[in-house]
Amino acid sequence: MDVNWFPGHMAKTLREMRDQVKLVDLVIETCDARIPESSRNPELDRLLGQKPRILVLNKADLADPNQTAKWLNYYQQKNIPVLAAEGNRRASLDPLRKLIIAMNQHKIDNAKAKGRLIRPIRVMVAGIPNTGKSTIINALTGKKAAITADRPGVTRTAKWAKSGTELELLDTPGVLWPKLGSPSSQRRLAASGAIKDDVLPLEEIAMEVLFDLSHDYPELIMNRYKLEQLAIEPLTLMEDACRKRGCILSGNRLDLTRFAVLFLDELRGGKIGRITLERPER
Repeated sequence: MDVNWFPGHMAKTLREMRDQVKLVDLVIETCDARIPESSRNPELDRLLGQKPRILVLNKADLADPNQTAKWLNYYQQKNIPVLAAEGNRRASLDPLRKLIIAMNQHKIDNAKAKGRLIRPIRVMVAGIPNTGKSTIINALTGKKAAITADRPGVTRTAKWAKSGTELELLDTPGVLWPKLGSPSSQRRLAASGAIKDDVLPLEEIAMEVLFDLSHDYPELIMNRYKLEQLAIEPLTLMEDACRKRGCILSGNRLDLTRFAVLFLDELRGGKIGRITLERPER
């Protein structure tokens, strides 16, 4: 399987971000706490250069808390300012606001010492599609300043929003990169909802991710799909789960396409349980 999705607006966004990054004091990079490494765009490293950055492992409420703790430690060991957040819960972003201000305190102090008017800290919010950038902005501003939806490609243009007198936030469109990573990373990105479903081989992705989860979270898979045992072959496992969920066509044929859509929807919505698809030691 080779999955890539890099529509023209993403290339345009990357070009525009090169100019926009010069206008900001700091960048919030969002990633999906369930796939922290796969959901980080390597193009951002080249684009942002030495600009101060905070990495936010968003959607932490959907991720395995034990694995999230390991990922936070992993990035802290690399001296990357990082925290976990639940973008749709405003209180979980209080530490983010405090960290933004702390990282810019020297600028605030210098302005005060010189008797200058203290301007808001300008922050760019960047990341791949469907990692909750707009949701974070709405939580920080306390209003619906950005459009949100549980699908990629909703934000198409950059937009500024104010958060009190302290922050000015730049919401940017989610961008992938021209050639995505390894097949396993592509599969995880697809499963998380970072890539539009209509360009994906959904059955194959669902089968492989279901098989991965049967090893990492066997009890969750058995409970969700009422399985007494887990098949050792990916296709057989998917067929067993498909049958248990009643995805059956006339003539007792299995509707694997319907099951794939159902499985990915349940995975993205946290209905299977709190899971993390990749781990720092792998």
